[in-house]
Formats: sequence, C-alpha cells, structure tokens
Amino acid sequence: MKMGNVIGVGNTASVYEWEEGKVLKLFNQGYPEDAVENEYNNAIAIRDMNFLKPKAYEMITYEDKKGIVYDRVEGESLLDWVMKTHDLQEGSKYMANLHNAIGQNKSNNVPNYKDFLKYHIPNNLLTSDKQKEILQRIDKLPNGNSLCHGDFHPGNILISGGRAYAIDFMNICHGNFLYDIARTVFLVEYTPVSSKANDKDLILYLKKSLTELYLKRMNVTRDMIQDYLTVIIVIRKGECPNE
Repeated sequence: MKMGNVIGVGNTASVYEWEEGKVLKLFNQGYPEDAVENEYNNAIAIRDMNFLKPKAYEMITYEDKKGIVYDRVEGESLLDWVMKTHDLQEGSKYMANLHNAIGQNKSNNVPNYKDFLKYHIPNNLLTSDKQKEILQRIDKLPNGNSLCHGDFHPGNILISGGRAYAIDFMNICHGNFLYDIARTVFLVEYTPVSSKANDKDLILYLKKSLTELYLKRMNVTRDMIQDYLTVIIVIRKGECPNE
C-alpha cells in the first residue's frame, strides 16, 4: 500500500491519506516504539466504546517508521474552529457533550490515572519531603472506573459535519471523571501561549472564557476540581519540563 498526500502534521507524527476511508498516522523517525504501541493498544481498548472517534485498525511499519491506521474523519480541530468563529458558546457545547459521552464509559482495561500522575512526579525538582507530600495527595484522590481521555482539549477534538470526534488516545486512563475535567481545565486555561503568537491577549481571553463556559456545561465548580488541579500543576513539570 502506498500512502497519499499529507493531511496534517503534529509534533510527533504526520497524518497521510491511506486506503479509501482511512488515514495513516505515521510517527516521526526515532519516536519511541513503545509509545506508539501504547497509543495503539489504548485505541483498540476503546474502539467500540460509545462516543465519536476515528476507529483504529492496525499498527504497521512504513519506511522504517511506525504508524497506526485510523478511520478518516474530514473536518477541522475545535481549536481552529473557535479561533475562526470566536463562538465560545457553541465551542463549549461541543466540548462538554463529547466529554460527557466519553465519561459515560467504564473501563479497567486501561491504566489507572494515579499511576500516570505518579510516573510523572518531577523528583529532580522536589525535595524528598515534597515528593512524599505529592504522593500522599495523589493517594488521597478518589478512585473510579470512568474512562478518562487524559488529553482532552480543543486541539484533540475534530469537528466534522456538525459533530465532535475525539482523537489522540496516548493518555487514556481510568479513574474519577473529575480528574479528566480538571486535566482539561489545566490544558485549556493554564498552558502557556507561545510568545510568537499574534493577539496573545485575545487568545488568553478565549482560553479563560471557554474554560468557564465548559465548566458551567459540565455542572462542575472549580472547588470540585481544586485537589486534582493542585496535583496536575506539579506533575506537569515532570510530564512537559520544557513547557
């Protein structure tokens, strides 16, 4: 099989036309094979769950690179859509409806969210006392078996035909669903805007406003997710040290 034109380019992979109705997500040369396998296994684990997503079919090697064959979904990211339309009400509706659909699914066949948090503790930046404190905070967080996307933000939502699809299943896990909501709040509101971005003030406004509307639609207050956010903010320094 010969791949076709490139459809999109990300930090870790590029997406190409494949056979009819499918695409090949081809990871960059040198990208860890176990990370590709992890995404594939996660995508297969949720393949038949009840929310909109491109289904995964197989993992292949193409020109010495690892790739995953997915359904092709024509559309644009919710991030691009919001930046184009500034329609925060509809954007938050897309987000909340899709996220609620994800959280309705139950699973113990994907990693526990607490294991993800513990793995990314930035031990090199923390004293031994701080390490113990963050471990205790993680252990005290509620358990659960709700499916959590782990990386749910407008860049990982595709809008196609007026419907929202979830993509990028690298950090799929299970746990209390408030964790996934807190993670989304962090990714949308707390992550930095590039210094090279035009209209930085506008972007910050859109991020903050979209978060508020999303939380309102999820019927979740900031107090309800504060314990999760406190941990996520620390963990992010280990997960993305250059952010």
